[in-house]
Parts: sequence; C-alpha cells; structure tokens
Amino acid sequence: MDFLEVFAGKEGDFFSYIVLWELLFKVVYCILVILAGKLLIKVGIKVIERFMNRENGKDNKRRKTLMLLLESVLRYIIYFFVIVTALSIFGVPVASLIAGAGILGLAVGFGAQKLVEDVINGFFILFEDQYGVGDFVDLAGKTGTVQEFGLRTTTIRNGAGQVYIIPNGDIRDVTNYTSVSDMRVMVDVRISYDEKPAEAIKELEKLCQMIAEEKADILTDGPKVLGVQELADSSVVLRVMARVKPMEHWGMGRYMNQRIKEYFDERGIEIAYPHLVLVSKPESDTQ
Repeated sequence: MDFLEVFAGKEGDFFSYIVLWELLFKVVYCILVILAGKLLIKVGIKVIERFMNRENGKDNKRRKTLMLLLESVLRYIIYFFVIVTALSIFGVPVASLIAGAGILGLAVGFGAQKLVEDVINGFFILFEDQYGVGDFVDLAGKTGTVQEFGLRTTTIRNGAGQVYIIPNGDIRDVTNYTSVSDMRVMVDVRISYDEKPAEAIKELEKLCQMIAEEKADILTDGPKVLGVQELADSSVVLRVMARVKPMEHWGMGRYMNQRIKEYFDERGIEIAYPHLVLVSKPESDTQ
C-alpha cells in the first residue's frame, strides 16, 4: 500500500490531503510570525537606543536605565502579540481566553499584592530618579553598584562580586553615594591627655596643608581641623574633616589615618591607646 494512502486514510477519516496542507501552512505561518517578532524586537531596540542617545539633556545613567526598561517592555509586548497570533492561527479562541484571563487575573491580583507593590514602587523609583544603572547605592541593607533596574526588581553587585536581586517593594530607604556633588570624610584623632591639644591642632593643620597638596581628590580648601570633638575616658579626640569627590571618601579616610599616624610619630605626639593600671596594696598584718 502506498505511504500517502496510508497517511490519508479512507474516506471519512480525520486526516486528508487538505488537512495536511492546511496544517503545514499554519506551521509555516507561525514560524514566520515568530521570526517577524524577533526582527521587530531587534529593530525596536535599535530605535530605542538611537532615540535615547539623542536625548543629550538626560543624565547618562538615567538614560541607560530607561533604555534597559523600555527594551524589556518592548520584548514583553511583542512576545504577547506573537503568542496571541500563534494561537489564533491554530484556531484557538483567543478572545475568550483573554476574557477568561482577565477574570482570572483579577482573582489572582488580590493574592499578588506583593507583586503589585513591587511594580508600583519601581515606577516611582524611576519617576523620581532615585538611582540608576551604575550608581553606588545602599538598598534594603545591601550596598553595591546597580547592575540592572526593572519595574519589579533591582539587581546590585557589591565589592566582593556578590549579586543581590532586591524586590522594589522592599526598598524603603535609598542612599545614593554617586548622585551627590561631594562627600565628607570625618577622621577622629585620639591623643593622650599628656599632650597639649593646642599644639596637636597646630601640627594637624600643617599636615592638612600637606595632604591637600598630595591629593587632588580633595575639594575646596580642606582638610580642616574642626577642633576638640570629645573628652573621652583615656583620650582627647580631635576631628578632621575633608570634602572629596564621590566614591573617594573611603580611600581618603584610610590615607588620612595613615598620614596622621606617621606624622605624629615624627613629631613625637602620642596617640592614645587603652592603659591598664594595676595598684598593689601591701597585705596588712593579721597578727
């Protein structure tokens, strides 16, 4: 028996040559729709990048964040239409499915309040420009550089390379270390009570002038000696302040501590450290 006769079957069977050709046509049509969707995504991304690169008035980090977000939204929209079109090609009642999905989505929405909270909070973060891709931030107890920002989650990477994916609904307080024009470095110097604070302050002022010449990251006319900050239990605390470029305050603080220690050792100024004094009383005669 011929193969086509076996496939086609006898009269009254479900499959026939017409059904076969219609099925092949639908498969090819569906493949073309998928390819067209991928092409639209590539073209749309190119258009978004070209449009956003022309917006010179916007900050580069904000522009990059908007680009990633628009590209993500574009993919979701095209994926949705591709799936709907593919289902309609095979005769699936898309309208009834969408209506049913709407009712189901309404029911699920009441149980997905956390998801809705994440999306709404993400929208306000973007609208208020609280942070963007590339900013160094402190979010939900995690500190790092923003790698990706979406309406539902924010991805940051810390200095050790660890990646944190934080739901936007959990972000209550935002500390952005990059968006400021300058940052303050506070260094406390503890000297012994045996030292004279006025003389130590004069030596610190000389050192501050030297540090200002050594480091170009220090802004304005700093560093400055603010004076005696505290009279502690075993030390007199002197405070030094400097203004530096964003993200340079950690390194500058370490450098200032090192220079102060070296300079005070050269000048013979004692830096306070805890002392333990033992008092020995003679034993009384019990006789």
